Amino acid sequence: MPVTKVTLTRTALAVLAALTTAPVIAQSVPADAAENSRLWFVELAGKPVADGNTQTAVRAEQAKFRAAASAAGVQYVERRSFDTLFNGFSIEVSAAQRLKLAGVAGVRAMYPVEMIQAPQPIREESAPDLVAALNLTGAATAQNVLGLTGAGVRVGIIDSGIDVDHPAFGGTGTRGTTPFPNARIYAGQDFVGDAFDGSNAPVPDGDPRDCAATGTSPSGASASGGHGTHVAGIVGANGGGIKGVAPQAQLAAYRVFGCFGSTTADIMISAMERALLDGVNVINMSIGSRAQWPQYPTAQAASRLAKKGIVMANSIGNNGPGGSAPDALFAAGAPGLGEHVIGVASFDNAQRAFTVAGTPYGYNQATGSPTAPASGSFPMSRTGDPTVTNDGCNPLPAGSLAGTIALIRRGTCGFYFKAFNAQNAGALGVVLYNNAAGAVNPTVAPPTGADPPITIPVVAITAAQGATLNGLIAGGPTSLTWTGDYVGFPFGTGGLISGFSSFGLGADLSFKPDIGAPGGGIVSTYPLEFGGSATLSGTSMSSPHVAGAAALILQAVPNAALGQSGPVVGRNPPPAINMITRMMNTAKPKNWSGNASLGFLDHAFRQGAGMVDIVAAVQTQQFVVPNKISTGESQAGATVHKLTIRNDAATPVTYTMGHTAGVAAGPNIPSGATWALSGVFDAPAAVSFSSASVLVPAKGTATVNVTVTANAALPDRSLHGGYITLTPQGAGMPLQVPYGGLKGDYQTTEILRAGPNNFPWLATLSGGFFNNCAPSGGCSFTMAGGNVPWVLFQLAHQAQRLTVEVFDSTGTLSRGFISDDSFLGRNTTPGGFFSFSWDGTTTQGVQPNGTYRLRLTALKPLGNPANPAHLDVRTLPPVTLARP
Repeated sequence: MPVTKVTLTRTALAVLAALTTAPVIAQSVPADAAENSRLWFVELAGKPVADGNTQTAVRAEQAKFRAAASAAGVQYVERRSFDTLFNGFSIEVSAAQRLKLAGVAGVRAMYPVEMIQAPQPIREESAPDLVAALNLTGAATAQNVLGLTGAGVRVGIIDSGIDVDHPAFGGTGTRGTTPFPNARIYAGQDFVGDAFDGSNAPVPDGDPRDCAATGTSPSGASASGGHGTHVAGIVGANGGGIKGVAPQAQLAAYRVFGCFGSTTADIMISAMERALLDGVNVINMSIGSRAQWPQYPTAQAASRLAKKGIVMANSIGNNGPGGSAPDALFAAGAPGLGEHVIGVASFDNAQRAFTVAGTPYGYNQATGSPTAPASGSFPMSRTGDPTVTNDGCNPLPAGSLAGTIALIRRGTCGFYFKAFNAQNAGALGVVLYNNAAGAVNPTVAPPTGADPPITIPVVAITAAQGATLNGLIAGGPTSLTWTGDYVGFPFGTGGLISGFSSFGLGADLSFKPDIGAPGGGIVSTYPLEFGGSATLSGTSMSSPHVAGAAALILQAVPNAALGQSGPVVGRNPPPAINMITRMMNTAKPKNWSGNASLGFLDHAFRQGAGMVDIVAAVQTQQFVVPNKISTGESQAGATVHKLTIRNDAATPVTYTMGHTAGVAAGPNIPSGATWALSGVFDAPAAVSFSSASVLVPAKGTATVNVTVTANAALPDRSLHGGYITLTPQGAGMPLQVPYGGLKGDYQTTEILRAGPNNFPWLATLSGGFFNNCAPSGGCSFTMAGGNVPWVLFQLAHQAQRLTVEVFDSTGTLSRGFISDDSFLGRNTTPGGFFSFSWDGTTTQGVQPNGTYRLRLTALKPLGNPANPAHLDVRTLPPVTLARP
């Protein structure tokens, strides 16, 4: 079976990552660079209320834990307690006391309380109105033809709040004059207050209105307001010239961000528990923690909400290669990783276009330049060609581009300098083209306040589009005509996966993301102080499209608001699972965004089932379960999966079984300061069926077995996937089931990576820096005045379990454990690390003066702890306790 991996051209797939030269190993690193948490979730052994326990029993168990912790002398500060969606607490505790707390009877696990940055979506200057995105998902047809508005459906928005005064939500248009609650925003709560930035104590004020502050807080945190208003508008705006997906849905606002900075994962769970009490039918959460596990507490809580019948739509993350914090495989975030939770990817919206020789070219408007006009024709010029790496970086002769639109390639210098040089040479506009796969969203804002602004329109197109235009200009006089038209693929990136959208799978190889929707270049509501509307990009914008879609589907199929208990298949399937099944079975996968003209489908583990199709999801009378397949690791060979097809129609349907592969991705590698893919491959799996066609009787079910065999030529630890297709022979809805898995042996993945600094370290802390003890063969500590040992390590991949055990000086006799944690997320960059101190205490008590060896053991995902090959083990240099 063919495997293709070649450099990016117009006729081949891309290699997306480049290896870097080995850096010099540092022996000292800043202490504040550690990716640590002082806050922890404590999960108790009993079930929460949502899983069938009683509130009385849960609270009795929690009281017993508090008493046991007090009796053991453990010092901690309890922040929040949870009983409905999670049984336990969030606490603040020192590293030394955390060990004691973990040993208290009844503790099942501890997880770091992630600090979640306020989403910083890409702000753009212009884009199609929301109608363009509604057309991509079928929402416009659902509204205008099917008459669906979301009426009677309640959608909770857990975010930065909503501008209650905005006319799109029935407000007066004047800050502070619209009552809350009201007819459109019927419920909600502020959990934090204006001054909260993630590092201080929340002071809720009871009013979940979005904040309109600008700039930074006294602590330097960036403004976080507006995000929730934008998200809410996509779901349900209805006024002020903006109409959302479900314009008559009722909204509930849960504010978890202050005016600046971040929030924390425990506040998110508090908001989820309150939304349950308020009777919402759908919850949108356009926030999350990257590179996590389905077992992380926010994912657990979201999954339990889904089991209660609440449709959960959650952004999967903005850490794709084109994002502001690029990452590679396994970057999907919690709570979107949760079971039964809809993790949402982003597709680009339709684009504004210019034409050349009658062909439209979709473009992205550069931030910091005037908006491109809707008319006018001008001659084109070029400053280089696709082989020039520093095109437009040097000053150009005065008047050399006079009266033209200049074509300039990305690379070497910033976009501002290219545009500024063209502007000084007399250009009337600039068309930037990418030097890599996919779209680019440039900014030409002046780097400093002293730099002159860009006063000509600047737009950006893909590398392939730029190469075509370069050839036309080289061949003779060429003119560009600005238009007011909007286009998508094949004339632009509209309808293709957004460059910032994160890759799955889940760390346990669960299939994520689930589905996609428009998130690149979306106009929606914004606080009135900021003009009332804005164009933002992010999976934050795609998730509310799916939440709004769920509202429309619930209006059309009311029983989808019921709970998920009961069998998956039958006359009354679990409705929330049915909601996901409707969406995933009928979604439309799209071409690979790296070079869409080749016709390959994009990564299934990046676009999920594809673009949501609301009309098909409403109208389908046929379903396939499971709605997705996780093939796991291929080390043991082919995997067999049973699909059950259910037909609710009054006539039988015969389906022809088929398979279409998506492109595969090579394993993660470090590339500079980020994680990257080692390659992209056309490496289709072999897929066979127990029957080439399946007859599904009226009001009945039928089954078929699917066998998936990974392509043997694909590099080990690559991810592969695609789509099982069911094509009706005559009447019936075309259906699909996406799948994804790992080629080879997952347990060969490196967890404890040495990285650029040769971690793990035994270290001292002095003057704000950690200093490596290895060069001196170990270190001695007085255990007084802060002179204690520190352990530094890097997780290159999510760890199923991580222990730190103390041994005697020979490394043979165990003296107990310092730490024992499960389901840990990985470090965000190839240079990142975690750190914690040791106070001389282990699970066997206070250790006397002497020399010891500390051993780190990481259990790899899905590994067997009894198999040494499934463990990463590192032993640190000798540590001597020398108390005076």
